[in-house]
Amino acid sequence: MKQILIVDDDIPIGNGLEEALRKEKYDVLRAYSGTEALLLLSRSTPDLILLDLMLPGLNGEELLPRLKGIPTIVVSAKIDPEDKVGLLLGGAVDYVTKPFYLKELLARIAVQLRRVDERQTVERFFSYGGLVLDADTHMASFDGRQTRLTRTECAILKLLLQNPDRVIPKSNLLDRISLDTPDCTENSLKIHVSNLRRKLRDISGRDYIEAVWGIGFKLRIS
Repeated sequence: MKQILIVDDDIPIGNGLEEALRKEKYDVLRAYSGTEALLLLSRSTPDLILLDLMLPGLNGEELLPRLKGIPTIVVSAKIDPEDKVGLLLGGAVDYVTKPFYLKELLARIAVQLRRVDERQTVERFFSYGGLVLDADTHMASFDGRQTRLTRTECAILKLLLQNPDRVIPKSNLLDRISLDTPDCTENSLKIHVSNLRRKLRDISGRDYIEAVWGIGFKLRIS
């Protein structure tokens, strides 16, 4: 199930969006300020963000540069073309003006999520800190040394490499890799991660995966 984060302090609009998105079978998170959005993002990695600009505290323009790696559609009452151009160049994938036509917004969301899926399907090689993953052959390599991963280990590492600066909660990890590896369960996840960490440590001499207690897993920076 795809997860969408709504960042908007307008409660009626947010409620309407949440209801519509849940009817389309999306999982929905809510944040009412830029600061609250950052807190949620430290614990979860949604597939897409709907971002209002006029937020209390940290506003949308200030928040957008910190949302790299997550497709973000700006949904705002600002209609100045210069605002739109600046935000699109600044990282937004789309801009929808309030008041919006709900069916059009849902279509734009579907398009962006489809693009993400297509991009992830095409990508084969992923790298971080000298570690390289070939997602087609399930081979991880470091400085010429290689190790073969299981289907589940490859799916876990691929997701972590796609989100190198984020903590991936266990529930999100299980949901996001389910298409690649339906055999992974909540009970077996810890074992799969442990085996993956050992294999990466054997070829690199370092621990690439960090467990964030009570939340999930992330790549270790150093």
